[in-house]
Amino acid sequence: MAGRAREDRIDAAVLAAARELLDDTGYADLSIGQVAARAGIHRPAIYRRWPSKRHLVVDVVADLLGLHPTPDTGDLRADLTIAMRNLIAALRDTSLHQVLPALVADLANDPALRDHFLATVFEPRRQTTAAALRSAIRRGEIDPDLDMDFVLDAIAAPIYYRALFAHLPLTDALADQSVTAVLRAIAPGDA
Repeated sequence: MAGRAREDRIDAAVLAAARELLDDTGYADLSIGQVAARAGIHRPAIYRRWPSKRHLVVDVVADLLGLHPTPDTGDLRADLTIAMRNLIAALRDTSLHQVLPALVADLANDPALRDHFLATVFEPRRQTTAAALRSAIRRGEIDPDLDMDFVLDAIAAPIYYRALFAHLPLTDALADQSVTAVLRAIAPGDA
């Protein structure tokens, strides 16, 4: 158990150092050497955990976004609104608004990195939202025949679109609009 605590401390120090460096220098200029120096960890210890800086950044993104964003309190509108507002805050108030576009570009050219991103960030977040939607289906609040993948994409798509292109601000109103639009589309009896 003492070994695991030490491993956890190393992981936390590396993630914190990487997060600070992303804030200070950005994604393109981040290096494992800088992270090691900032964390007080030897580079080989980092490479044992993360095969590249991009893999490390994926874990920083997961940490910043959180992996369990959608609560399931029995109030679907409130749960989805909290999740989307938290997503907006993470994208707006951290270095994610600068990191995400560059990381997404790297995902296109690196299938292993893409798989790591999907498994580490994308799927865990989607699963919490899917669980809240399934609960709402059981309560009869939404159409049981909805296309779950489409709904999961649709609710966050406007937020990610604005984060990637920065053409308009990320606001709580956007979260509210996204939730309202999706809930209208999946209300029982709607086509």
